[in-house]
Amino acid sequence: MRPQARGRGGTRAGGTRRTYSARARRRGAPVLDGGNRGRFVAGRIVLIVVLVAAGLKLVQVQGFQAEALSARAERQRTTTIDIPAQRGSIVDRNGSQLAFSVETRMLWANLRLMRKTWNEFARENPKSGQNYETRVAEIAKFIAGRLPDKTTEQELLERFHKDGSFTYLVDDVEPSVAEEIKAAYPEIGYEKRAKREYPGGEVASNIVGFANWRTDDPDQSKHNLRGLAGLESMRDADLAGTSGRQIVDTAQGTDVVIPGTERDLQPATAGSDLELTIDSDVQYNLQQMLSDYVARSHAKGGSAVVLDAKTGEVYALANDKTLDPNADSLDLELMNNTAVTTPFEPGSVNKVVTAAAAIEAGITKPDDVHQVPGSIEIADHVVHDAWSHGTQPFTTTGIFAKSSNVGTLMLAERLGPDRYLDMLKRFGLGKRTGIGLPGESPGFIPPRNQWSGTTFGNLPIGQGLSMTVVQMASMYQAIANDGVRVEPRVVRAKITPDGQRVPEPKPASTRVVSEKTADTVKDMLRAVTQDGDVYHRGTAPAAAIEGYQIAGKTGTGQQVDPETGAYSDNLYNITFAGILPADEPRFVVGIRLDAPDTTLPEGSSAAPLFEKVASYLAQRYSIPLSDKKAPVVPLIMRG
Repeated sequence: MRPQARGRGGTRAGGTRRTYSARARRRGAPVLDGGNRGRFVAGRIVLIVVLVAAGLKLVQVQGFQAEALSARAERQRTTTIDIPAQRGSIVDRNGSQLAFSVETRMLWANLRLMRKTWNEFARENPKSGQNYETRVAEIAKFIAGRLPDKTTEQELLERFHKDGSFTYLVDDVEPSVAEEIKAAYPEIGYEKRAKREYPGGEVASNIVGFANWRTDDPDQSKHNLRGLAGLESMRDADLAGTSGRQIVDTAQGTDVVIPGTERDLQPATAGSDLELTIDSDVQYNLQQMLSDYVARSHAKGGSAVVLDAKTGEVYALANDKTLDPNADSLDLELMNNTAVTTPFEPGSVNKVVTAAAAIEAGITKPDDVHQVPGSIEIADHVVHDAWSHGTQPFTTTGIFAKSSNVGTLMLAERLGPDRYLDMLKRFGLGKRTGIGLPGESPGFIPPRNQWSGTTFGNLPIGQGLSMTVVQMASMYQAIANDGVRVEPRVVRAKITPDGQRVPEPKPASTRVVSEKTADTVKDMLRAVTQDGDVYHRGTAPAAAIEGYQIAGKTGTGQQVDPETGAYSDNLYNITFAGILPADEPRFVVGIRLDAPDTTLPEGSSAAPLFEKVASYLAQRYSIPLSDKKAPVVPLIMRG
């Protein structure tokens, strides 16, 4: 008997037997082997492509871009800073310092970084009670306590709360104090600066000028001490030196320099020192004497100069008012060095030109007698002497010692305008002296083709032309130096950073007149200071110094009235130029008083001031007394 058909797991009646794999039985579905294999292969291909690309990038970075990326990283952590050069000093002829520099610091703060840092700290530490406001209040209190003479808490707080990302805080801070502040509060940085010191204050400041730290150039490498007036400005290239450059590492995200990371790219080169011809003691005394005399004469102002009679070196050059370069604020009007910048009509002190030209040309001799009337007609103009007199027998010496306008013009007419003009130019008038100070004026001589009939009636008596105090003194230096004018100068030498002394180029010299003529004129001008009766008294016995022969010349030049444009009857330039001593010249002194009160004894003559200055010079330099007194000579012959 055949077995009955079974349902599951057996054979169906009359059918074929089927079998299934174990996996298919477990999943309950058939397996699709072809689709799974395709996805696997695609994934492997993608992975291989990614790995190859990454490898190529790695090769590019390590093989071709490594140097550039390294430099980029270096730039992110290093900073290039400028190293200010040490400015050269200015010293007088004896080595006394008139100007030098000291290193200082300017404190600053990066406000944007400080705000960010302390605002984040406040958010992360809300219970600390600290934020930007509390921090800057703490810093302001600390800095003000360390620098009470330079700032206050309130000033600092105003700077900490200004609009902007950066602020300067305090200037002129001592380096040690700046380091202390930075150590206590690292977010406070500083900039290296320098400050100019002028130990003499006003002494020679019209010559030296002043310099201060300049930051107005957008190129920070040019931030340095820069001269703004005087020699500080004119010789800035010699004094300034050359700034250096340095690389430093800074803390990430800040400008804080990591100590010990400084590397010089270019060291700074210090500036040269300047050695002047000035004697600071003479300069001080001349300034004091001049200021006092100007005040007593009620003058608007005054200038004076002391020259070496042989070399033309300037021992002192003063104005009655000058600036103190150490002051917090400077009066710009006092920056004008009127002794070299402001020409004036000198009056009779210019008669030395006629005297020298007439003697040189052989037109006259010192003892020649001239019948001089009280007035003379030049073209359509009548010129008078300063005092009324009839025709009198003046000696040539007397014409200049008594300062006769009429007698001077009589000699000038015999000389002629062309020879006279030539002598003016030989004395250096109408062009700058080359003293080496900024703003020097050449003065003024009217061009020959513009002379009118009355021009030659003005020039010989010191009107219608102008000169500076330095030019005036330089004329008399030529007479004192055997007829050779040497260009005045104020700088003797430059001292390089390595200590080498480089003398200034030798000043130019000009033979004005012969040695014989110069001696003759110098001897004639001794009579200006002689005293006696009306026939023997010169115009300046007050300039005489006991024991010394003194030669000189007074001057009273009319000023132009600014309201009328004509010569004034009460505004004058009172001048004096003198030689100490006349027999062995050592110094020449030139003085000008601007519009003094001529009714006062001090306002009518500068001779007393010359006597005071010359007496000081004789004592300071132990100038030997003259071997003999100057002879007293007749100026007007007795009838």
